[in-house]
Amino acid sequence: MLQSYTCSFVPHVKSSLQNQGSVTQIQLPVRQIQNITYSHGLKKHFRCRCFRFLTHLHVNVTRSEIKASRKLLKSFISGDEYPSTTPKDDHPGSIQSDICKNLNAFYQFSRPHTVIGTLIGITSVSLLPLGSTADISVQFFVGLLKALVPSILMNVYVVGLNQLFDVDIDKVNKPYLPLASGEFSMELGWAIVSTFLLMSFTLGIMFQSPPLLCALIVSFLLGSAYSIELPFLRWKRNAFLAATCIFIVRAIVVQLAFFIHIQKYVLGRPIMLTKSFTFAVAFMCLFSTIIALFKDIPDVDGDRDYGIQSFSVRLGQEKVFWLCICLLLIGYGSAMAIGASSSFLASKLITVLGHCALASSLWLRARSVDLDSKESITSLYMFIWKLFYAEYLLIPFIR
Repeated sequence: MLQSYTCSFVPHVKSSLQNQGSVTQIQLPVRQIQNITYSHGLKKHFRCRCFRFLTHLHVNVTRSEIKASRKLLKSFISGDEYPSTTPKDDHPGSIQSDICKNLNAFYQFSRPHTVIGTLIGITSVSLLPLGSTADISVQFFVGLLKALVPSILMNVYVVGLNQLFDVDIDKVNKPYLPLASGEFSMELGWAIVSTFLLMSFTLGIMFQSPPLLCALIVSFLLGSAYSIELPFLRWKRNAFLAATCIFIVRAIVVQLAFFIHIQKYVLGRPIMLTKSFTFAVAFMCLFSTIIALFKDIPDVDGDRDYGIQSFSVRLGQEKVFWLCICLLLIGYGSAMAIGASSSFLASKLITVLGHCALASSLWLRARSVDLDSKESITSLYMFIWKLFYAEYLLIPFIR
């Protein structure tokens, strides 16, 4: 469609005959074309605005040039030919690039280190009720899958909800996250967390396992209370309540709920707590507390600006840093003592040597950290998450 098309053509175009037969004197009438609306069969769109730029210009033109000019003018006015300004962007490479960009943004949005922690933690705890290798069956793997899928969906809901209410803080502390950087809109963020929450509860109800459903409900309630900005909520503002949320979910709910889920509702056995389960609850209580304290150390600037009274803000980064390191070293020492008391030689060697290696690596990394560098502290924090994963690999060997 041609819209607002205004053209003014030269009212008089004259030339003097210099060479007889080769040039001629012409006069073109004035044509005023305004506000023409034209529909073309090809349905292309073109917008043109021509301005009066010639008045009484005398030129020498040949007959062939006149003929060509009239043909071109007639073609233009009739709409037979005009350029298209609509760009076409149908390159497969561009589409693939957009898909990869969105997938990477979702990867960051899901906070993968927490998802991996949930995956390894539930898998490790699910191995504790097994009495022998004969218990490793298709039924066990189906029961494990039923525990993992809704739990990971709930994990994404919890971390996504936290980002939705922490956008301004994350622009200071974690500007690479998709909501803080603008890669994801708030509407898309809400759509993701709502969808994942609905899917998590739907699967939890379908699988008919009371401990599994209870774990999802507790995670939902505490995760929401931790982040949502409402009266009596937003528990992350209080250092003790924030640590309590992480402590209950990571140390108690994950261990107890999924242990019972596998033992009673998958293997069909009566509930009976084992030595490895007791150790897992005790050690993860300590480890979850350390993670809850350490995670706020690199975020002091943003937390202080927005009134988040974490232990790092109140006590200082250095004190909280070395408190976490010392507590974790004490935990590793206790684990080595418990492992040494085992009556199984293989269990004794694996648990003692394994915890000794973890403690040594922690001490070496901690001594090299620059407390004035946010990147250095964050690097150690991610290393502590790796120690968290490694601990779950050692727990099944406690016998």
